[in-house]
Amino acid sequence: MTATADRPGRARVATTEARGADDDGVHWDVVVIGAGISGISAAWHLQTMCPDRTFTILEGRSNLGGTWDLFRYPGVRSDSDMHTLGFAFKPWVADEAIADGPAIMAYLDETVDEFDLRRHIRFGHHVRAAQWSSDAKRWTLSVRSGGDDTTITAGFVLMCTGYYSYRGGHRPDFRGEAAFEGPIVHPQEWPDDLDYVDKRVIVIGSGATAVTLVPALAASGAAHVTMLQRSPTWMVAAPTKDPLANLLRKVLPAQLAYRLTRAKNVNLTDKVYKRSRTHPDKVANALRKRLRKHLTDAQIDEFFTPRYDPWDQRLCLVPDADLFGAMREGRAEIVNGTVDSFTASGVRLDSGEHLDADIVVTATGLELVTIGEMDFDVDGERVDFSKRWSYKGFGYSDLPNLVSTFGYINASWTLRADLVSAYACRILNHMAASGTTIATPTLRPSDADMPPRPWVDGFSAGYMTRMMPLLPKQGDRAPWINTQDYKADRELLGDVPVDDGVMIFA
Repeated sequence: MTATADRPGRARVATTEARGADDDGVHWDVVVIGAGISGISAAWHLQTMCPDRTFTILEGRSNLGGTWDLFRYPGVRSDSDMHTLGFAFKPWVADEAIADGPAIMAYLDETVDEFDLRRHIRFGHHVRAAQWSSDAKRWTLSVRSGGDDTTITAGFVLMCTGYYSYRGGHRPDFRGEAAFEGPIVHPQEWPDDLDYVDKRVIVIGSGATAVTLVPALAASGAAHVTMLQRSPTWMVAAPTKDPLANLLRKVLPAQLAYRLTRAKNVNLTDKVYKRSRTHPDKVANALRKRLRKHLTDAQIDEFFTPRYDPWDQRLCLVPDADLFGAMREGRAEIVNGTVDSFTASGVRLDSGEHLDADIVVTATGLELVTIGEMDFDVDGERVDFSKRWSYKGFGYSDLPNLVSTFGYINASWTLRADLVSAYACRILNHMAASGTTIATPTLRPSDADMPPRPWVDGFSAGYMTRMMPLLPKQGDRAPWINTQDYKADRELLGDVPVDDGVMIFA
């Protein structure tokens, strides 16, 4: 395949692109799988840092955006500030630091159009499997598109598919569901025509989705909303707008104001997280003190004091204290309990209490998956990711020419997506400069005694613990670690040689 160069800073577009990726035999230097935040970051970095490489983005859905296109439930929003959830290369300039789904989608659309990235995306291309051939030195991707099966080959693959299943969320089976006379809805599959106005709604769950849904439903016409939680979650109220960010943007260039706000928020999040690890009681007391601005001590004790320490699970953001306001006005309530069974008119708890409902929403979590819900083979042997070691949190032992992006559980996803994308481009550039075609993370003899640790350590959320046995493991030494620490990752993935004696170039 031949290719031509565009202007500097823009990746070449393969001449075979005119035939379309539906034709067997199309080959790309790099294939990005997924056109959400991670895929858009990867595309920008490839176009900017690797203008001599051809690449395409394969997206299984009909639109970009990933999470932000998939989730359509009322009030869907970020639970991180947009100055860190936004890309490093594209300032977030809206007044609201906590943005809703449509605003985030508008930002992503603006980004791909501003940097001419949309032309690289092939929508409706679902990658089902990937096979690596050491002889051919390339990946062969099995792709389903428009009802047809085809193959696309790639010298290098960037997995930007996120970490949860798009096929459906985590959904426990509750006894007696068939008896319930109203709809039972999971937020991941929210119907466009669901009428909840003047209806009594029970939301089962207490994570970020439930904390978003309850005040949104209460504010948009539901008769009453009950959040049914098995146990409390740590929550913190924060304003939707960041006054300092908006002030800086008025007096400084947009990129500089954005960079300063981003640094402020990164440092604050890092400080709170690390203090919660070293002094969990002090952080817990500080969180409870902040809640007293909105709630009584009795409410805090009963509904907002978890059994676990802060940041053992993700801290839930309550923008503008909207959940607490809905409770204060009587439009919403929280009930502690577990479901015994459904009835025709609601839910019966283990305590014997009955909650009346017209609609039940099961905000019971995500279903995590291994990389992209795909089958991987290396020279005909199926890859078992649970037996692989994590290399710097993005690569896997003995898996060549593959990088995957997994963000942070304690900070904004995009912070890590940008770091990983830039590092992947540096690997590609080193391969070009050294005349090599294969890059493989490889255990050193000195790594043989590493004790295995979970891929994400010290995080007890159910959606993580359910999947952890199937995910790669990390060791006790660099680079076989997955830090979940942005500042540590800036050293691990920053201006350091990619040819480190562990990533073997051949």
